[in-house]
Amino acid sequence: MTDTNEATLYRMVLPDHVCPFGLRAKALLEGAGYAVDDRLLVSREEVDRFKQDQGVDTTPQIFIGDHRIGGSDALDAYLAER
Repeated sequence: MTDTNEATLYRMVLPDHVCPFGLRAKALLEGAGYAVDDRLLVSREEVDRFKQDQGVDTTPQIFIGDHRIGGSDALDAYLAER
């Protein structure tokens, strides 16, 4: 596990849709005491490019320090282990 209180959250916030999993991930991180660097993906193209660059199928994606935690389910598991 990573020993830092800083997290980076990449989440989808489109004009017609805000990802509820991204909102939940942000709330979980803040509730656990993390300072969140909230990186918004604001267009479908930006979301698709991010997913391709990271080799993932979904957003949000959470990083704590330099360690990729994964999506919201992985964040649940990570926080449960702390």
